Amino acid sequence: MKHAPYSDRRRRVCERLGDGVAIIPTAPERLRNRDAHYPYRFDSYFWYLSGFPEPEAVLVLIGGSEARSILFCREKSEEREIWDGFRYGPTSAAQAFGFSEAWPISELASRLPQLLAKRNTLWHSLGHDAEWDRRLGEALAALRADNRNGQQAPGEIRDLHGLLDEMRLCKDSHELDCMQRAADIAAAGHARAMRACRPGMAEYELEAELSYEFRRRGASGHAYTPIVAGGVNACILHYVANDKLLSGHALVLIDAGCEIEGYASDITRTFPVAGRFSAEQRAVYEIVLAAQAAAIAAIRPGARFVDYHHAAVRVLCQGLIDLGLLTGTLDAAIESEAYKPYYMHRTGHWLGLDVHDAGAYRTGSGDDDWVILTPGMTLTVEPGLYLRPSDKVPEHLHGIGVRIEDDVLVTSAGSLVYTHAPRTVGEIEEVMHHE
Repeated sequence: MKHAPYSDRRRRVCERLGDGVAIIPTAPERLRNRDAHYPYRFDSYFWYLSGFPEPEAVLVLIGGSEARSILFCREKSEEREIWDGFRYGPTSAAQAFGFSEAWPISELASRLPQLLAKRNTLWHSLGHDAEWDRRLGEALAALRADNRNGQQAPGEIRDLHGLLDEMRLCKDSHELDCMQRAADIAAAGHARAMRACRPGMAEYELEAELSYEFRRRGASGHAYTPIVAGGVNACILHYVANDKLLSGHALVLIDAGCEIEGYASDITRTFPVAGRFSAEQRAVYEIVLAAQAAAIAAIRPGARFVDYHHAAVRVLCQGLIDLGLLTGTLDAAIESEAYKPYYMHRTGHWLGLDVHDAGAYRTGSGDDDWVILTPGMTLTVEPGLYLRPSDKVPEHLHGIGVRIEDDVLVTSAGSLVYTHAPRTVGEIEEVMHHE
């Protein structure tokens, strides 16, 4: 059954709620301008537990000996379906998605106080959504005002997102399948962009190649705003203008991933616009590639999240010394963070329903209080070097920006790189010159 993974997650959450009740709303529709909306995208927490794609929906989970999952959603409407498309309606939604019961969203306000009544704990993430903070506050106030009739409001509010973040860190088989499909499509998009690239093209033309391949293969679209950065633009970490012409003497950095059933891929490739690396470009590229290999080798069960960043930094620092951009010993360069002008970000992040996915990185404030990697975790590995023009950088290295990013699964044996876009110098040049 398609809803089985979501039903299982709801069951696991209900087991953790005690005698509490959890409220999980989906994201609202957002107006773009006048009567046009932004493309709708559900809330990740709501989707993780429901798989229900429509807006105007709320999931209520009730723990205890008689656990229940209740969906509030839009009613069927022939008129609105003519304009906006199919709606499940409560009856069909309960059957299709495995909820204990479902009710019209219009009844939520009246039913909410009774769902909260005589429950010890309300599971809700205060501060995440001001409107829902207000709505739940009103429901609690209504219960307290009716205490003469035996009504009792929950005495404790606990952080629901903290519970769900812990669950979301380790992916189940359904999630891994979605992420592999997203990775395969994104890899095909990057290879297409490499084959299409020519000097004189605009960055947005390569973006269009990615968009076409993503949609052609069934992805819902980009998982985030893509970066297509030619030449010195690659030294701007969050460059998204994508509107400059590509010089035949430059590299182009593409950071782009797609989304399948809400799950993201996240790949970065850097390649020569004209199809062949210059000696200087190749030297920098090989340093970053070696740093990525060292980072991937450091990913294994029992390692700390920060360990693979340290492995990458060590290789990058040695490379910067070899290029003449840093002086002194390797250990001194690492200790003083002398590499920071050329490498200023972490080597990766969690990946899943969100590109920077839910889940803590640290368990405390100490140097050793980092999350320990366990099988099922998914993360990115993305070292880079960014040599912005300055008097500290030799002219022949000016404007070279390189980042190489892949998606990695922590396995019981170590790690698995599951993104397969061309990565080595030889692979990239072969793809770009293949007719």
